[in-house]
Amino acid sequence: MTLEATTSLTAATPVADRTAGRIAELARRRERATVTARPRRPGALGARERIERLLDAGSFTETGVFVRARALGDGARRPYGDGVVTGYGTVDGRPVCVFAQDSTVFGGSMGEAFGEKTVALMDLALKTGCPVVGLNDSGGARIQEGVNSLALYAELVRRNVKASGVVPQISVVLGPCAGGAAYSPAITDFTVMVDGASHMFVTGPDVIEAVTGERATAEELGGARTSNSVNGNAHFLAADEEDALDTVRDLLSYLPANNLERPPQYAPGAVAAGAPLDDVVPDRIGHAYDMRDILRAVVDDGELLYVQELFAPNIVCALARVEGASVGVVANQPLHSAGVLDIDASEKAARFVRFCDAFGIPLLTFADVPGYLSGVHQERAGIIRRGAKLLYAYAEATVPKVTVVVRKAYGGGYAVMGSKHLGADLNLAWPTARIAVMGAEGAVGVLHRRELAAADDPEALRADLVATYEATHGTPYLAAERGYVDDVIAPRDTRAHIAGALRALRGKRAPMPERRHGNIPL
Repeated sequence: MTLEATTSLTAATPVADRTAGRIAELARRRERATVTARPRRPGALGARERIERLLDAGSFTETGVFVRARALGDGARRPYGDGVVTGYGTVDGRPVCVFAQDSTVFGGSMGEAFGEKTVALMDLALKTGCPVVGLNDSGGARIQEGVNSLALYAELVRRNVKASGVVPQISVVLGPCAGGAAYSPAITDFTVMVDGASHMFVTGPDVIEAVTGERATAEELGGARTSNSVNGNAHFLAADEEDALDTVRDLLSYLPANNLERPPQYAPGAVAAGAPLDDVVPDRIGHAYDMRDILRAVVDDGELLYVQELFAPNIVCALARVEGASVGVVANQPLHSAGVLDIDASEKAARFVRFCDAFGIPLLTFADVPGYLSGVHQERAGIIRRGAKLLYAYAEATVPKVTVVVRKAYGGGYAVMGSKHLGADLNLAWPTARIAVMGAEGAVGVLHRRELAAADDPEALRADLVATYEATHGTPYLAAERGYVDDVIAPRDTRAHIAGALRALRGKRAPMPERRHGNIPL
């Protein structure tokens, strides 16, 4: 049929029929555009399936449905969506923007249209002030599109930086996340990975072996467990995709939509059953206990969402609630290296503290710390510069800050763990607290070296001197006399004191000097 005949036929067709035909054509095009396949990996869901499992049922509205891949030559495949599904919906009734990379289209690699869709979604999230969740499953830059792909990665990272501290950003790695694709999750606030399925690295095993001769599997190089426990690139380890998406929903329940809103408020939870706090801490310094027993007894329903639980376990970072309101918890863990602060623990806690401060989440600190870890390796790896990040984070934070000194708080460890001197609003101590420059054994060895060397019975003298030091310097009362500790409380009363303090501090205002930004020792 000629063009003229087609035009004539269309013109002669009744308006209602023409409209019905166009609507039918729209339906056919939409059906083609929204068909996605499942990845071949066992247990992997399709891009749209992942979004449907994450969001409230029926709440998803897709953007860029009819965007197609750029033409790369005659006969080149130009699939709809270009390998990424973008849009918005709700989680527990609260708005969220989401994108899901589709590994069945060009391996989930980023092309120009792919990148423009993702960047447009980030811009929408910033305009509307809602969190962004990225479901990553990508081989990296699309080689065929060359510099266009690289340009869009840079555009995406610029949006990540612009959104940082404005709206929460959560990355979920559900397959490979390689090359330039790995840097966007690194900038976001939290990263969730799936055990045995997720991999995140800049350079893959084959390239590394070709360049350096080193051999490693993808799992060893950047698998979910490596990223959660060794290098700290990830924050949560999920058993499968369903667990990963449930983790995101749980995480969002603690967070405000943006930095101008308060975190969500729920009905106050109950006090968890467990051992009385008066009996948790052993009498002797050398005996360990589980700090989580204390935390569970203080927060609502004993529930905590641990952040980077497998990385730097000598410090605990978690989100929880007290009287239905979100709090960020930072606590030394005596079960691991006596709760000492090393490079990994300092950086882990510093980033968590800064996140909480950015989004108005009060900080609750529990201190039982022997100080910073000494040793040649730590010094050469930069414990001064990298350990200072935690000092900087606490000093910079303007949210309500409440600290409880549970047992030892020695040297720099006392200062950095939410001390009054770094701006904590209320500092409490248990009667078991020992606040000093160092422990009694070490202090006696330094202060009384000559006396001990000349004594007829140095061990007996040492025991007497240690007992005297602990009775004076090894208590919370000298710090309380100077106002560095606001009160010494019975352990059983900790939750009541914390709840009262957080209520009193709810309207806290702490203006900062005008500046572009500080210069944290990165």
